[in-house]
Amino acid sequence: MIEAYVLIQTDIKKLPLIVEELRKIHGVAGAHVLAGPYDAIAHVGAKDFDSLGKLVVGKIQAVDGVTRTLTCPVHL
Repeated sequence: MIEAYVLIQTDIKKLPLIVEELRKIHGVAGAHVLAGPYDAIAHVGAKDFDSLGKLVVGKIQAVDGVTRTLTCPVHL
């Protein structure tokens, strides 16, 4: 199992809706609004790095209004 934090930059006008959509994605354990250079953060889990990449690129980056992500895998 791989866990990661995904830092997310967004269209700020859509931020509340984006966080709501992120929370609905299978594999996203939590999503929160941030203050600072990133607008939101998601705590995610996947079975391996390939699945993690598919989750971030195929699901998180596909959310309307997400403009950029930075994935930070964590060692448990």
